[in-house]
Amino acid sequence: MAEITEKRRPISESLEENKTYLNDKLGVGSSFDIGVHDFYVGGTRILIYYINGFADSQNITQIMRDLNDLRDRHLRDELFDYLYYKYIPFFQLAKVTTTNEFLDKLLVGQVGLIIDNSSEAILMDAKVLPTRNPEEPDTERIVRGAHDGFTETLVTNAVLTRRRIRDERLRFEIMQIGERSKTDVCICYIKDIANQDLVETLRNRLQNIQIDGIPMAEKTVEEFIIGKTLNPFPMVRYTERPDVAAVHLLEGHVLIYVDTSPSVMITPATYFHHVQHAEEYRQTPVVGAYLRWVRFLGIFASIILLPVWLLLVMHPSMIPEQLHFLGIKDKGSIPLLAQFLFAELGLDLMRMAAIHTPSPLSVAMGLLAAILVGDVAIKVGLFAPEVILYLAVAAVGMFATPSYELGLANRLVRIFLIVMVGFFSTTGLVLGVLLVLIALAVTRSLDTPYLWPLIPFDYKAFKDVAIRMAVPMKKKRPSIVRSQNSSRQ
Repeated sequence: MAEITEKRRPISESLEENKTYLNDKLGVGSSFDIGVHDFYVGGTRILIYYINGFADSQNITQIMRDLNDLRDRHLRDELFDYLYYKYIPFFQLAKVTTTNEFLDKLLVGQVGLIIDNSSEAILMDAKVLPTRNPEEPDTERIVRGAHDGFTETLVTNAVLTRRRIRDERLRFEIMQIGERSKTDVCICYIKDIANQDLVETLRNRLQNIQIDGIPMAEKTVEEFIIGKTLNPFPMVRYTERPDVAAVHLLEGHVLIYVDTSPSVMITPATYFHHVQHAEEYRQTPVVGAYLRWVRFLGIFASIILLPVWLLLVMHPSMIPEQLHFLGIKDKGSIPLLAQFLFAELGLDLMRMAAIHTPSPLSVAMGLLAAILVGDVAIKVGLFAPEVILYLAVAAVGMFATPSYELGLANRLVRIFLIVMVGFFSTTGLVLGVLLVLIALAVTRSLDTPYLWPLIPFDYKAFKDVAIRMAVPMKKKRPSIVRSQNSSRQ
């Protein structure tokens, strides 16, 4: 990639020279949102740079009022030091010595002061970030418990996390990624718990990202961290819930926050991390275990139900007498395999249409799709009624999957198994399932076995996955994170 940065340029003692350079770089006069105010304090000329919409007008107005009230006898020869240490009534101040750093801080919303005859500049973190209230995320709703969620503002997300973990060893390491976007990316971990090798690996991979910008935020970062892969299964887990993030931090995981995204990346993650939901831990252990097994059943049905049913229909002799109703009465006008594939594509089209349809029209769109697919398509013989029934059951299981990314990956696996059964019958089903299991078994997420605790088998961890143990019984952190301090109690 072509080099798009220039050599670091020191701040000049000549205010006019700084003004000419900064105005040219920022496009003052071309960009309507770049503000420059020229004024004097005790006979010394000062420039104040800010971005409209970022700068807190109330704080800046108060600071300028206090500076204008200064009298000449209050000022000394070292005006910079007196302003920085005494006369600017603001607590978040910083010194910079280069125009590059001045521009970087200004473009993230800070307010900058250039002082004549000084080779340093003052930056005030007096910004107001556009944000929304921390509302509960739509994809991770629960009945009991907290109903706040992460927002698109990194500072807000850090506060929501610290509210739940008031530990001085909680670390938020921030860096900027993107030569042009300069997006804030943060590594979060608990210093004496997290595996420092994993922290160092993530830090190095993030620092080595060379790209002009990451407007797609966390997903772009994930692709750089994980690398090139054709594996559809998610290698990291996303959450928009602060309580879920806090739980994983206490277990020893390392989290990645990206500014402008409400989704926090949890590393490392296994397949079984994606099938757990916060609701299970907001109920009693017995109820939580029941909910978990219902969810497991739905996920399993979303993958295997349609391929198995297609196999039984193709070979009616394999259907037990007691389950003869599983057969098909009217196969429709097109082959069953084609029906399944068309139905899968139709379901995805309806899902995407539901996402992109404005809310006032979504109900009408749903009714239209239900009538066309569920009624008319069957009456004209395009689909068999049983195909629609079992596809609906599989779709419910997919929507019951807590991880949206895992649900989409499972859909691809289901389509793969349907095609294998359609072309190779029983052999295709067995071979397809075997290939999927082998692919999962050899997959590693940041050097972590993807099927842990099943492969390699860990009895205590697998028991916790299977039955949702009570929290007082979980005295150790998961061994898979290789934490420095394995004891929780």
